[in-house]
Formats: sequence, structure tokens, C-alpha cells
Amino acid sequence: MIELKSVCCGYGEKDILHDITLSIPQNSITAIIGPNGCGKSTLLRTICGLHKIRSGEILLDSQPQLQYSQNALARTVSFLPQNRTASNIRVDTLVLHGRFPYMGYPRHYREEDRKAAREAMEWVGISHLRDRNVSTLSGGEQQKVYIAMLLAQGTPIVLMDEPTTYLDISHKFDVIRLVQEMKRSGKTVVMVLHDLDLALKYADQIVLMDQGKIRIFGTPDRVF
Repeated sequence: MIELKSVCCGYGEKDILHDITLSIPQNSITAIIGPNGCGKSTLLRTICGLHKIRSGEILLDSQPQLQYSQNALARTVSFLPQNRTASNIRVDTLVLHGRFPYMGYPRHYREEDRKAAREAMEWVGISHLRDRNVSTLSGGEQQKVYIAMLLAQGTPIVLMDEPTTYLDISHKFDVIRLVQEMKRSGKTVVMVLHDLDLALKYADQIVLMDQGKIRIFGTPDRVF
């Protein structure tokens, strides 16, 4: 479970999130919707520890987020940002990057790491692309590679910032299918979506934000 209690967060002296109180149950799909600039991405980045809170508290599985070490947090929460540069490396190498939280330095991949990466690529359906350079793939194929990297990370909580944006209809539904499979495997998925139809149809609960505040949180029927 993810719990936020009166969380405020921002950049510099400006608050972006204002008094966010939210409880997201385990093994569910939550969609965050709202206008541009309302704090949706900031909320995800705050949950995974990329932004420090000014006040309030975040609990992950009943443990305060601030008590997690960096590696322990990365083994609990994985995050797919919206904007990325296509990596100039092989697909299987990028997927293996998801195993970094489990490794020391210098990094030496173990067989369990390679197995996790293979299984993630099989799950997403990109095993046939493993030898390709990520930069040569289509946008939809690249998105699947990054999702495979998240799966290789093996976290119970997965955060995704607009995972379907700029994808054609076929790849959009491929991504949603993968999100549903994550839920069936026991993961808690929180994603920012601009496609309201997808949010209303596939999410278990929806967070509607505006001006850094939660305006309504509930089932798709209630929010609609």
C-alpha cells in the first residue's frame, strides 16, 4: 500500500503539491489524470523519492519512505519517466540495468540477474529484439524495452508517467495489457494518463488533480 499524509512538495521556494492525502491499495491500477502542470508527474517523482517532501509523510507498505536506503527504495519502487533519450545500447543490456539495485560496485551480473532480464523480455514479448540497438527501434518497441527493464527490477510498486503517449493504437493496448498483467502478478501500478477513455476503462481507481491538489479520488464510475 502507498499512503501519503498531508504531503507538500515543490521546487525552490514554490510548492507544487499541496496537502496531498491519498491511500492506494496493493495489487491495483491507479490512474492519475488532470490538466498539464497540475502536479501529476511531481506526485510520481515524490513517491519514488526523486523529490523530497517539505512536510507530511509517505508510507510504503507501512514503512516511512525516509527510512528506506537508496537501494532498498529502488527494490521497492520502480519509475518510468515520460521523457527519455533513446539509449544507444543493446536491448538486453538496457533491460539488465533494472538489476542495478541488487548489485554492488563494480557491477558484475549474476546468473539470477540475467535470468530476471530474460524473463522480463519474454513477458513483454521482445526476446526477438534482444540483440538490437534500442535507438533503432520504433517508439512502441522502445517503450516495451523500458517496461521490461522495470519488470527486471522486480519491485512490488511500479510508477509510469504517461506510458501510452505518442504510441499508435496497437502499442497503446499492448502497454495496457502489460499493466493488467502486472496487476495480476501482484504489483501495484500507478500511472499518469492523458487518455481519459483508457483511465476510465482500465483503472481500479482514479486520482483527479488540479493546481497541485487532489480534487477527487475514487472508482472510475464515481469520478466520471
